[in-house]
Amino acid sequence: MAVSYNRLWKLLIDKGMTKTEMRKAAGISTNVLAKMGKNETVSMDTLARIAAVMECGLDDIVELTSDRKDVCNEI
Repeated sequence: MAVSYNRLWKLLIDKGMTKTEMRKAAGISTNVLAKMGKNETVSMDTLARIAAVMECGLDDIVELTSDRKDVCNEI
């Protein structure tokens, strides 16, 4: 599984909030934010803090996708 935080970045734009503002409000470190910028996994606690600050659900900030290119191509 691959992780994407594109939904969070779009939500920040929609709410007129910077990544730094979100980071400070959620109480997460710059290192965690950097990991998210690289689409690396972070803890569920971190995601919950961000969701609380953004007043949204987890599925509004993170997307799990298959990292396989050929999913179900066989008949």
